[in-house]
Amino acid sequence: MFDLKTLTRPAALFGLFMALAVAHPAFAAATSSQFSFGGYLNAGSPASVDLAALQAYAAANPTAVKTVATTSGIYEGVSLSAFLGSYLKTDPSVPKNDILRGYAVATGSDGYKAVFSLAEMDKSFGNHNDIIAYKLNGADLTGSGFARIVAPDDVKAGRWISNLSSLYVGHIPYTPRAGGVSDQFSIDGAVTNSISYDVTSLAAALPAQTVTVATPPLTGSSFTGVSLWDLLNLSGIVTDASVKNDILGKFVVATGSDGYQAIFSLGELHPSFGNIPVLVAYANGVGAGLGSKGFAELVVPGDVAKGGRYVSNLTGLTVVSVAAVPLPASALLMVSGLLGCAWHARRPKPLAA
Repeated sequence: MFDLKTLTRPAALFGLFMALAVAHPAFAAATSSQFSFGGYLNAGSPASVDLAALQAYAAANPTAVKTVATTSGIYEGVSLSAFLGSYLKTDPSVPKNDILRGYAVATGSDGYKAVFSLAEMDKSFGNHNDIIAYKLNGADLTGSGFARIVAPDDVKAGRWISNLSSLYVGHIPYTPRAGGVSDQFSIDGAVTNSISYDVTSLAAALPAQTVTVATPPLTGSSFTGVSLWDLLNLSGIVTDASVKNDILGKFVVATGSDGYQAIFSLGELHPSFGNIPVLVAYANGVGAGLGSKGFAELVVPGDVAKGGRYVSNLTGLTVVSVAAVPLPASALLMVSGLLGCAWHARRPKPLAA
């Protein structure tokens, strides 16, 4: 229990504020008027974006303007993929599909966050219509801040980030590897049990599923394997029960024997959110092995135009938790105000005349 003397200590006040923020996110929430913008971006990219900047971007890029119809009405904004793509830096050392190595972290003013892989939004891969919305039914947003992320393809609205205060772009570096036909892969990272699989143990791990791809370049091809989401859960994804939807702050990196990699956000895979089926295939549709593709390959039947996320010769699946984001400016102002009160309470009293 806190007493008045304790509450006048700056460190204790900061701790109290953070405890209240975690227990009651609304306590720390504030109506956002801009979001910070940083990470793996080209030089000259804006450090922050407000409503006027979003509207100016929309006017200059009319093909990026998108709408989403919901039960609450029609959201209008700009394509999240297009907006990020306008500023995204690329790594010239990556021989192919550098975009598959990127992700975006959207954070609200209360610290709530969600990860999106860049590929899940790209028109050649996942092609999801996620937007940075700034209007609802033709009017500016109010209670949800000046902008919010709207992810209409998600089953639940956990990745609809209101009071958007930060948009950060991450990128995993490229390390060339020898290549060759793989005979095992491991699951590691933010899991309770690191597990390695070969063709026998993979086939025995979960019930087999067979899918037929309906999109190019593998239209009509069939594969047999196990669910990537279910396989990750066998290793026990580490989450913090005190953080709402902590699973949305994570992604998995699939690595091939030659160093080729692709990121999938766990929100994209989770049945309650993106719910996209990804198969860890170990055979084709008639039960034959995958040959030069190794004993296991990721198959993403929902990707629309390219097979870039079909990571063959699979050697690793690594679960990653994104780093904690700094406190939003509104929260920092609140803390500084509390600390100011503490300093005022503890400063020496003037001597009587």
